[in-house]
Formats: sequence, structure tokens, C-alpha cells
Amino acid sequence: MRRLRFAYVDFGMTWTEIVRFLILSNVTIFAVQEIFKLHGVLAFNFGLIPQAFFAGKVWQLLTYMFLHAGFGHILFNMLALWMFGSVLERTWGSKEFIKYYLITGLGGGLCYAVFNMNSPIPTVGASGAIYGLLTAYAVLFPDSVIYIWFVIPLKAKWFALIFGAVAFLASFGQSGSVAHLAHLGGMVVGYVYLKRGRIFPRRFSRSLTDWKEQREETARLHEEEKLNKTRREVDDLLDKINREGMDSLSPSEQKRLEEASRILRERDRR
Repeated sequence: MRRLRFAYVDFGMTWTEIVRFLILSNVTIFAVQEIFKLHGVLAFNFGLIPQAFFAGKVWQLLTYMFLHAGFGHILFNMLALWMFGSVLERTWGSKEFIKYYLITGLGGGLCYAVFNMNSPIPTVGASGAIYGLLTAYAVLFPDSVIYIWFVIPLKAKWFALIFGAVAFLASFGQSGSVAHLAHLGGMVVGYVYLKRGRIFPRRFSRSLTDWKEQREETARLHEEEKLNKTRREVDDLLDKINREGMDSLSPSEQKRLEEASRILRERDRR
């Protein structure tokens, strides 16, 4: 079972191409925003304002994904993008990954805009797409373990369901500061997209199948190596018995011989 520290990953693995591009783009824009105090200018021109969007500023549905309201906001989103996004891009390839990322981000933003059509308040952040990535990870790797706050273990499928439920319940009392409908929209759009199979064209389905077969082969080889080690232990103990007699075995060696013999018998019966 793959174990994760808060979301994904085998830490230390190199970033994938699109994930690296997205993180650097978001961080660069955030740094410019903070250095030159452009919060208001960027938010009201490139954040998603439902009222302005339906009045013709359609680009906001894309640009809002690259803006963030504060350090904690961008830190959480970029950490999740790195952890979930890296494994998804490796699984699907860069083209399919960026397509899914944009579709869930756009879908989350559109969901928020539709339910807040007359709102003049801008919303920013990649959270719709990030929640879409969480959904995809939970669908593909439901039993992978996520450690919340590096302490509490939780399977990915339950982690995603909890976050989805929180976003759903919070949307009923939604404030302008947190676009819970964008989060929920990203999850719903991502789930529908995945379940309809569009994310898995034939060649990517084959890649995923090859990846699963490789994991199974690795597990088989590992099991075979354990059996070979057990056989060597049995042979060494039997050689000792032939040389020095049964009484030469210590209690621990006798116990190990019995256990190893049982393992080999069970293996031969399969």
C-alpha cells in the first residue's frame, strides 16, 4: 500500500514538466503581486467576478486560476498540485494531465459563477483544479494512505469524500472569501469526466495497464525472492542436521525450520 505524507508522494522525486510549469507560473505571479502590491488590480481584472464574467470578461474564467489571496492559500494549493499532480501526470502523460487540470479549474469557476451571477466580489485560486486532482487521485488510487497533518492515516477515497462533503455543506453558507462552490464544482466536473472515460483514450489506458502489470510483476519478483531466501535457510539447516544431527539445532533454529517448511509446503500446493 502506498503511503503518503498528507497527499502524495515519494518525496524527492523530480517534478513533472507541466506540474513544474504550473507551480512556477503561480508562484511568479504571486511574488509580483506581493512585491508591487497589485492585489486589487489583479483581482478585479483577472480574478473571477461573476457579474463581470457574464458581462463579457470571459478571460476571467481562466486567469482566476493563477491568482491567490495569500501565502497560506498558494502554499496549500501548490503543495497539493505537486503531490497529487506529479503522479497523475506520470500516469496520463502531460497532454492529458493539463487538459484535465484546465477542465476542472474552468468547471469549478463556472459552477461558482453560475450560482453567484450577480456577485461583484472576485474569487481567485487554483482550488477548483486542485480539488479535481484530489478526485482523480482518489478514483485511481483509492486505497493509498494519506497522512493528515503528518499524523492521521486516511485512505484517499475517504479523504476525498470528506473534503467533498465539507465543500458541499460549506457552500450553503458561502462567504465571498472562500469559493466552496468552485471546490465542489472542480470535484464534480472531474468525477464526471473520469467516469465517462474521456481521460483514458486507448493509448493512455494501455499505459495505465502496463503500469499496473509492472507493479504486479515487481510484487511477484519480491515474493519469489523471499521464497528463495526461505529455501536457502531450509537447505542450510538440513545440511547442519546431516552433519551434526537433529540435536544440534537450537530451539530458535528448530522453530524456523518448521515455519519455513510450512511456507514452502503451502507454496507448492498453490
